[in-house]
Amino acid sequence: MIRDTSGQDKVVEHSMTQRWRKPLAVAAALAVSVGSLVWLSSRDVGQSVDASRLVVAKVERGTLVRDVAATGHIVAANAPILYSPQSGHVRLLAQPGDQVEVEQVVAEVTSPELANSLQQQQAVLASLQGELEGRRLDARAQELALTRTLELAKVDLDAAQREERRAQKSMQKQLISQRDFDQAIDELARAKLNYRLAGQEVQIAKDTLAFELKSAGIAIERQQLVVQELERQVDSLAIRAPVTGIVGNHLVEQMAAVSQSQPLITLVDLSAFEAELQVPESYADELGLGMDVELQLAGMNLQGQLKAISPEVRDRQVTTRVRLAAQPQGLRQNQRLSARILLENRPDTLMVKRGAFLQSGGSLSYRVDGETAYRTAIQTGVSSISHVEVLSGVKEGDTLIISSLDTFENQDKVMLR
Repeated sequence: MIRDTSGQDKVVEHSMTQRWRKPLAVAAALAVSVGSLVWLSSRDVGQSVDASRLVVAKVERGTLVRDVAATGHIVAANAPILYSPQSGHVRLLAQPGDQVEVEQVVAEVTSPELANSLQQQQAVLASLQGELEGRRLDARAQELALTRTLELAKVDLDAAQREERRAQKSMQKQLISQRDFDQAIDELARAKLNYRLAGQEVQIAKDTLAFELKSAGIAIERQQLVVQELERQVDSLAIRAPVTGIVGNHLVEQMAAVSQSQPLITLVDLSAFEAELQVPESYADELGLGMDVELQLAGMNLQGQLKAISPEVRDRQVTTRVRLAAQPQGLRQNQRLSARILLENRPDTLMVKRGAFLQSGGSLSYRVDGETAYRTAIQTGVSSISHVEVLSGVKEGDTLIISSLDTFENQDKVMLR
């Protein structure tokens, strides 16, 4: 009889390893699958970046205030320079930094030539005035003589008229001859003629004397103008401050010989200050008179308006002047400041804060969605100091990375850790 193999069988107890062998195999397979998915996903994201090193900002809608940043300094609105009115030697009476009042004498110029000219012209004026008085006396004498002539002619006329009346009566009574009567008539006619001519001569003489006196008066008036002008020039040798302020600088040395119109002293009017700003030339075409300006200096915020724009460009900068709306205490000449020139307001504008991402030309950014940043093409418009207009590519509420994009290496997706 052939024996089976039952005698060779051995009972083995069921172990824990054998019980969990199949579930462990399944779990291992799942782990391999998940690892593969993670590896494939990481290959799709490309790289990861530390989120704490990034700067993000939300896209918002509001009023975009276009402005331009500028720097400058405080200048006196009125800083006159005093000039020498004549050639001579100058004596400076006020030192740099001294307070001066309006009409206070700050310098004197000594001009012997001008003083001598004044004395000469004053002597000429006195001579003309003496001649005028002499002519007036002569005129009175001539007028008296002419009046006497006229009165004598009147006496002769009266006598001739009486003789003519007597001759008329005598002729009627046949007491005189015709010859005597005719002679009386002739004498009367001669007396009338003499009287009339004497009156005309007196009038002509009076007109002549009046003309001569008027001419002499005109000559005196002309000379008086010459003297007054020289007196004004002599008075101007005492140089007076045109404003209340302080002495800036001496432009000549004490007792120096100066020429006419040579600069002597600078003054600073402390009652009115302005701001002088340097603006990049790229904004020159957008500047306009009357634009509002915000100024910051020494912890103060001031308001002003553009009052002047230089027509020339120096060192790629345009110089502008700002009129301050108020004159606070404590301003100093050449005090440094910063400013914002407000170019325009754009309401209802989609915008985002400015950042280093604009170095890419404003056509690229990364939109943040959860822990992933997606490469997004955008189009930007005008910008201000703090914001830039977004024309397309994103919508209000989106979050953009506005810091530098160099670390992203132009990847389509980047994981944020």
